[in-house]
Formats: sequence, structure tokens, C-alpha cells
Amino acid sequence: MTEEQIEGLGPELAGFLGEFADCFGRSEPRGKLETYVRGQLGQLPRKSVEPMALAAGVKPRTLQEFLASDDWDEDRLAVHVRRLVVRDHADPQAIGVIDESGHPKKGRETAGVSRQYCGNTGKIDNCVMTVHLTYTSFDGKFRTMLDSSLFLPECWHEDRARCRKARIPDDVVYRPKYVIALEQLDRAIADGVRFSWITADEWYAQKPAFVRGLEARRQRFVLEIPRNLPIWLHDPLSGAATPSKPAETLCRYSHAMMRQAWQRYYIKDTDKGPLVWEVKFAPCWLPRDGGAVGSYWLVMARNVLDPNEVKYFISNASPGVPLEVILHVAFGRWPVERCLEDEKSELGLSHFEVRCYPALARHLLITQVSHLFLARQTARLREKKSGGHVAASPHGDQRLDRRAAAARTLATSASFPSRPPIDLLARPQYPGANKPHENPPRQTAKAQYHPISTAPLPSWMKSEGAL
Repeated sequence: MTEEQIEGLGPELAGFLGEFADCFGRSEPRGKLETYVRGQLGQLPRKSVEPMALAAGVKPRTLQEFLASDDWDEDRLAVHVRRLVVRDHADPQAIGVIDESGHPKKGRETAGVSRQYCGNTGKIDNCVMTVHLTYTSFDGKFRTMLDSSLFLPECWHEDRARCRKARIPDDVVYRPKYVIALEQLDRAIADGVRFSWITADEWYAQKPAFVRGLEARRQRFVLEIPRNLPIWLHDPLSGAATPSKPAETLCRYSHAMMRQAWQRYYIKDTDKGPLVWEVKFAPCWLPRDGGAVGSYWLVMARNVLDPNEVKYFISNASPGVPLEVILHVAFGRWPVERCLEDEKSELGLSHFEVRCYPALARHLLITQVSHLFLARQTARLREKKSGGHVAASPHGDQRLDRRAAAARTLATSASFPSRPPIDLLARPQYPGANKPHENPPRQTAKAQYHPISTAPLPSWMKSEGAL
């Protein structure tokens, strides 16, 4: 934004920042919050503390102290961010998107910095890693960063003297990124945020503890899986024991997939035109704790314009959820990429030059505040310009809006008792032979099997092996 635009939004910005007034005991740090947010929203080429302070006519030490040592309640501010989203932007079909981001840094003094894979540079690099939870409306028109957390590598965890030098509290220890993501989800739920779906990339999907954590929280999900993830396309305990095989192998050679014709689905519009993928699907089971758990949906998707581009997804969606909704969620990770892009290019997310942990954590949090204001203004201007909620599609004057279909599937099946049962569509959404069901619970002799629901498997599925 230009200075004129920020000044023009002065009343809106003042009212917005007033929502966080009770996080500060004194007026001075409240004013510093406005200075920091204005600096992030402005057009400075670099949005670290010093240029933002100088542009505002204050000493750089003023903002350095605001991040590192001033007395204000960052936990309360984080809660306010989430509750503002619930109050003003709640969507019963909301999607939570989990992702991580690398921030290249030199030296070894910045809290959490180490040599690790950095997506920003595409290689093993010296960087700080952060984990993020994004909230997006089902149509993707409102999206904001809901939580951002520093990842502490094991090399830091094992060197507490180094941690103390960077002011990392003793209770901040190494946790895998998927554990951090689940903690973010818990904080969001505790503050009233409700997600209809959770989605994440294949790194998270191949962590059984992460999938188990989503199920324990009664969250529906669609997760991209790596092509070599071992699975079964039949109940592994229903007959002769067979080993699991890579998803790619089963999708290429199994009867359950070979007998299906490809079905084409319009995903969304892009700058290059409509994005169309063709799919096949079947129930699948996953190895877990020496046994098997299932069934899930396995969706194999192939780019119509580039058949060599193939993706694989699993979902715990209950029977009756339209496949178009599952695909919408599966290809719905772009909002977190846009949020990270906006925070890095527009708000200076990676421009931090602070080294201690409290200052870095506060920088991540204030960037969320700035991004929420930006998201609110973007949504307001878009709504004012379009006068509606439905995006244009490649079908001429016809508008493609999947919210109506998704609205019928806000709840999960009877295996998730905390929510009401699904309102199934009147028309079947899948060919009957390909509709996933599960076996009834096993006896104690087969207690390693963890069924998700109790409907019987179709007879044709029982008779066919994976290959």
C-alpha cells in the first residue's frame, strides 16, 4: 500500500488495531504496534526494524525493544486474531491448510537457524523454519494466516546453553513439524475456530501420528500422499495376508483402478485457463502400528494437459461426500502459498533481523495481524467490486459454485459422534461398486485393525486382491 492508501484507511486501521488494545498495559507499546503494522503495510523495499522505524521518524531501538523486551501480552493478541476470524469471517465450510516455510539467514545466532532444506532456495541451506496454519473460506476468497510457529531443530534442543543465549525458554523444545501443526490446530479450536476440512502436503500425510492426530480431533481431511506410500486396496485382514504396496503401483495395476474409466473434473480457473484433472478412486487401507487402519478414499488424479503429472490423495470423507468436494479440498492448498507469498513480498515476513526467540515470535505474530488487516480490506474491496460470492468459470455466463454441494457435507459420518450426521445427497455421487465402506469391527484376535466405520465391504471388493 502507498502512504496515501494507508492514510485513507486510517479510521479502519485504527478501529482494527483497537481490537487489541487490552493486550497492552500502556499507550506506548500500543503506539509501537501501529508503527510496526504501518511499516509492514507500506512500500519500503525492506521491512526490518531499522527502515520501518526510520520511515516512521522513531529510533530503531524503539521497535527493537517493542519486539524483544516491552511488557505486553502476545498470547492474548494471538487469541484475539483467531477470535476476530471467528467473529467476522466464520465459514462453516472453512478449510485449514498446513504448511511450512524457510527463511534464509546467515550466521548461527538467530534462534532456530540451522542447515536444513529450505523451500525458498530449493536446497539444503542455512535458514529458520516456521510452521503455519492458514484459514480459508471454502471459495478461497477470504484467507489469512491463523498461526505461525518457530521450528526448533534438534541441534538447538540438545544445546540448552545456546538456547539460553537466544532467550529460548526451557519449555520450548524440539517437536516434529506435524506436532507443531496439531498444536496450532488445538489452539484454533480452543478459540472457537471450526474447520470443515484440513489439508496438507505429502510430508505430513506420511506421518501416521499426524493422521492419527487429525482423527483423534474428529477432523475431516484430504491429504496428498507420496507415490511410494505403502497401502492396500483391499482389507488386508479379510483373507490371506498380503504385503502393502506403493500407491503408484496399485493404481497402475490393481483391478480396482484398472476397471475404472477416467473421470474429468474442472478444478478452478487459472491465468492459463481452466484447470482440469481426470481421476480414479477406490477405498484403501494404511499400515499403522503393525496392523492396518481404514478404509479411506484413495484418489488418483492426472493432469489432462500433462498426463505425466499425477497426484495421489487420501481422505477420511464419509460415504456420500461428492467427489468434486474432495477434489476441491485436495487442490485447495494454494491459499497458504498465497498467504506466505503476501507475507514475504508485501509484509516482510522473512526480513526479520532479530536474533532472540521472543522478538522472532512477536514478529511472526504481528505479521499475522498485518496480514489479517490486509485480508479484511481485500475481501471488502472484492465484495464491493463483484457484488457476489461466486467466481466466474469457463462455462460462459454459468457460474460454478461448489459451496452448495459442500454445504450438504458439513458433518462427518456416525463414527465422529461429536457432529450431526451427514445430509446425503439424493442422487448417488459414486458408482455403487466403487463406494468405500468398511468391515465391521474385528474380534479381539484381530484387534490391530482399526476400522473407521462399520458398513460392510461390497462383495466384489472382498473377492479381489490388490493385484
